[in-house]
Amino acid sequence: MLLVIDSGNTNIVFALFDGDRIRGEWRSSTDTNRTADEFGVWLSQLLAMERISPQDVEACIIASVVPAMLFALKQLCRRYFGREALVVGDAGVQLGIGVLMDRPDEVGADRLVNAVAAQKRYAGPLIVIDFGTATTFDVVDGQGNYCGGVIAPGINLSLEALHMAAAKLPRVAIGRPKSVIGKSTVPAMRSGVYWGYIGLIEGLVKRIEGEFGVPMTVVATGGLAPLFSEATDVIQHLDRDLTLRGLLEIYRLNRPT
Repeated sequence: MLLVIDSGNTNIVFALFDGDRIRGEWRSSTDTNRTADEFGVWLSQLLAMERISPQDVEACIIASVVPAMLFALKQLCRRYFGREALVVGDAGVQLGIGVLMDRPDEVGADRLVNAVAAQKRYAGPLIVIDFGTATTFDVVDGQGNYCGGVIAPGINLSLEALHMAAAKLPRVAIGRPKSVIGKSTVPAMRSGVYWGYIGLIEGLVKRIEGEFGVPMTVVATGGLAPLFSEATDVIQHLDRDLTLRGLLEIYRLNRPT
């Protein structure tokens, strides 16, 4: 089985693949103070609940946008599973796609992994929208090349900024309002953030397609993707496991023969 680790700014996702099937998936908050042993004890208990032994893990692969997490995660793989992890972004790790950027080394590992999975699973050209700490719009051409994209503040960052910057505005939970016009402060805030974000999604997709010059297939992923995909027709596919499946594809491309 293959252990894939997607280390984001807010959460770390651990998933175990048995062939093409996800055998288990677990989340932890991203905390650069956590040690390999803390991760190891926590993950070992979760595996035991699924009747999975550490010896069943035959390989590991990591994608991280938090460099400070890499040491602990690599130590986790080495110490608890006896495996040297493949790390997306390391020299020699092939992606199987072209990266048509001025500075390819600056592109986040998660964005490249999403592009790998999207070009494998869907017909291009593509826009991949990942609803994470930041919301990213990534462009993949018809040949599967990564062409760049857009980075916008994530929805929760927007909510927090609104609360922090305005003394009388409370913290609110994100959700789809029943109406656009709010009759009190909290519904008005929810409407502004939610429908404003829908406007951002639709507007950026339209502008990207206009600049690219052809209609594009739009794929959404990330924890909040279902909340937004239900409210707009510009998103054609909802793929919750896109990043995990991208890591699977990259491992298969690079595994020892």
